[in-house]
Amino acid sequence: MLDLKFVLANIDLVQKSIDDKRAGNEHTDLKRLAEFEETRKRVILESEKLKAERNKLSKEIGGLMGQSKAAVGDAAKLAVVTADIANLQSKSKGLGERIQQLEAEQTAAENGRDEILSWVPNVCHASVPEGKTPEDNKVVRSWGTETKFDFKPKAHFELGAELGILDTERGGKVSGSGWYFLRGDGARLERAIVSWCLDVHRTRNGYEELFAPFFVSEKTLFGSGQFPKFREQMYYADADNLYAIPTAEVPLTAFHRDETLEEKELPKRFAGYSACFRREAGAAGSDTRGILRVHQFNKVEMLKLTTPQTSYDEHEKMVENAEYLLQQLGLQYRVVLLCRGDLSFGAAKCYDIEVFAPVANRWLEVSSVSNFEDYQARRSNLRYRPTDGGKPQYVHTLNGSGLPLPRIMVALWEVNQQADGTIKIPKVLHKYMDGQSQIRKK
Repeated sequence: MLDLKFVLANIDLVQKSIDDKRAGNEHTDLKRLAEFEETRKRVILESEKLKAERNKLSKEIGGLMGQSKAAVGDAAKLAVVTADIANLQSKSKGLGERIQQLEAEQTAAENGRDEILSWVPNVCHASVPEGKTPEDNKVVRSWGTETKFDFKPKAHFELGAELGILDTERGGKVSGSGWYFLRGDGARLERAIVSWCLDVHRTRNGYEELFAPFFVSEKTLFGSGQFPKFREQMYYADADNLYAIPTAEVPLTAFHRDETLEEKELPKRFAGYSACFRREAGAAGSDTRGILRVHQFNKVEMLKLTTPQTSYDEHEKMVENAEYLLQQLGLQYRVVLLCRGDLSFGAAKCYDIEVFAPVANRWLEVSSVSNFEDYQARRSNLRYRPTDGGKPQYVHTLNGSGLPLPRIMVALWEVNQQADGTIKIPKVLHKYMDGQSQIRKK
């Protein structure tokens, strides 16, 4: 989340990001946020004043208690002292009751303030272009050329069915719409891509491989920014109070939660495979044929923890890491800088990398490489200790897909299909397929 002092000092800037990201709702009232904070400060001041008064009364009562002992045998004096004690005790009790009321008001104000802060999206970086829709995004660069066929090419779902490597019908029978089976060489190819991506990240790019839990707590989802906004999109195991992850970003971000790292440890680079679960992904509408929009898919995720000074350099390097994979697979792609209106809730800046699907004649987003600055780190209480001895600061978190399935499979199948109905396997994957260079009907 954003720093409270920053929000209150930059109301117009924060409101613009709320408006640009279309994140405004009944939970994002910045005027109400300021009112909660003013209430909190006021009740704290009053409470501290009353506590000081109560402490003073306690000392006075203590002194009178001593006088009452000395007045034993003097009934008149004892009566006066006893009455004075009772009067002060009554005042102290009243102060205590008011202090309790103020503490309750303080807790309510803090809860209201924090609830609003949890719904406020990250502020866009200054380099993010203005714009409201994907049409306003800016293409930064492109790589590769469009595949040309001397035969009529087939869509991925046709290829998958004819080669016996994709079965959406039985996936629907088993689990419903938006679920599927990969079979034979289809399943092997997906496993090969995952293994190859992890190996490249580990050996070429210097990422530490992590295998993370697929179910996480509410606190973990809050830390990475999925909660509270996206709660309804999650699959939930109520018996365990755990949620199926929408991406490995969630557990990877939480790996060092509530820790203070040393600056010399940064940047930390993690890469992890996971299955991803998204309830809304297979809804009725576009992309329901095949495996472009499904409820469960596999993905290799990249994540970095950096200092604020290096995060944007590391952001560009992460984009290159994803591009390298696409180049090795021979897939035409473009890098797109998202405009403010297309930027995700928690990101300060994001590049989408899109591959071209020649049969559908459209660009498919296969990687969103985002810099969250300290937005997730504040929610996760994740800091680092500077080498100069300064006080701990929040790290910056970055993440990106490298790479996701099944959209990569869709592009590979369509781009590499041959006139005889077979699919060529990219050379970098041959060793992961026991030397196999083609997928053909069994």
